[in-house]
Amino acid sequence: MTPPASAAALAAPSSRRAPAIYPLAGRRVFVAGHAGMVGAALVRRLAQAECEVITASRAELDLADPAAVAARFAATRPQAVFLAAARVGGIEANRTRPADFLRDNLAIQLAVIHEAWRAGVEKLMVLGSSCIYPRDAPQPIPEEALLTGPLEATNEAYAVAKIAGLKMAQAYRRQHGADFIAAQPTNLYGPGDNYDPTGSHVLPALIRRAAEAADAGRPLHVWGSGAPLREFLHADDLADALVFLMERYSDDLPINVGSGEEVSIRRLAGLCAQAAALPDRPAPPLVFDPSKPDGTPRKLVDRSRLLALGWDGARPLAEGVAQAMADWRAGRESRRGG
Repeated sequence: MTPPASAAALAAPSSRRAPAIYPLAGRRVFVAGHAGMVGAALVRRLAQAECEVITASRAELDLADPAAVAARFAATRPQAVFLAAARVGGIEANRTRPADFLRDNLAIQLAVIHEAWRAGVEKLMVLGSSCIYPRDAPQPIPEEALLTGPLEATNEAYAVAKIAGLKMAQAYRRQHGADFIAAQPTNLYGPGDNYDPTGSHVLPALIRRAAEAADAGRPLHVWGSGAPLREFLHADDLADALVFLMERYSDDLPINVGSGEEVSIRRLAGLCAQAAALPDRPAPPLVFDPSKPDGTPRKLVDRSRLLALGWDGARPLAEGVAQAMADWRAGRESRRGG
């Protein structure tokens, strides 16, 4: 298991950090979606925050059911809420199931945000995604680029739903004075990621395929040309940034969360191949399939607002990929053993 926060984040001088305006210590904090990759990372990080963490499994609570959410909030009385629950998936899942992504994410956001306001929750954070920005947004992408152009077609339904969540937080802030904020992370990876061969995002998909290719002694097949540029952030580093923002950020404008490290899909595939190599199994060679979609040509978020607040705790991508490969191999072996 990787640590809950990167060494760089923990070592950052506190004098350069904005003061905490909403300390979580001593407060009741509900993490919606605690079983997912981001939610689980938040639970790990909040264990350091001296707060009471509240969670609910899917069997206990349907987050898309407003009445059920209202009842849970009345029973547990959370003071702060992280809305990390969402239906997520890669290009193929978004392309083939747009109605599912739109319906489920809208329903969850509508129920949690509205019922949090009705319950008097003091502070709420909605998680968006960097895919909410226009396909041809300026690079690095500033927060002000939202809704300034057409979205990337391959994940339009998911992006529209997440934009609605950010706008809901903004609207409740403007109309009701609720301290609801929104953050949009870049592409994520880490413990608990989805490694399904058809439903996962690019990095976990490459990690799985690289391990399988190395084990079988065959090439690693990569979708697209390898030219698109992406930014990736470890889930535990994101969790550290989100707790940092919950305590220090209160503004109408959604805020970007990224690593600042940009990489081509070709180089990313190479990092995964290298991480998959073992003493008796060399790194698999790369084979690209240009008949498959590339997606957005470039996606790097402008994180200047986050840096100005004093957070810069992202671990290097090569280190994170090696950790993720070890997590994948360990999880695969434990599943075989079970």
